[in-house]
Amino acid sequence: MADQGAAGEQQKQIQLRIDESRMQTTYANTIRTSTTPDEVILDFGINLPAQGPGGEPMVTFNVGSRVVMNWAGAKRLAMSLVNVVRQYEQANGEIAVGPRGGNAQGGGGPKLAN
Repeated sequence: MADQGAAGEQQKQIQLRIDESRMQTTYANTIRTSTTPDEVILDFGINLPAQGPGGEPMVTFNVGSRVVMNWAGAKRLAMSLVNVVRQYEQANGEIAVGPRGGNAQGGGGPKLAN
């Protein structure tokens, strides 16, 4: 009987099949986040420089995709992004964050915690 208990506690492997047949790929250079008590809303899109009324510069944010997820999914996404960016920076150097790939001080951007 002890053997059955040990066998029952073993984890079963589940095969994962990924279906990309309906996938659409888009590019985004900007993201807007909104939240509710139950969900995180991520709007992905492209900032396009334009000329506003009176010739004033303005930027138009064209939203291309919206992703809505619960808070647990948002945390898993954040953890995954931290890991993939850390791996990229270890292989290729620090990614500069800010206007046009840098910042006003020229010192790059925020760093990921180890």
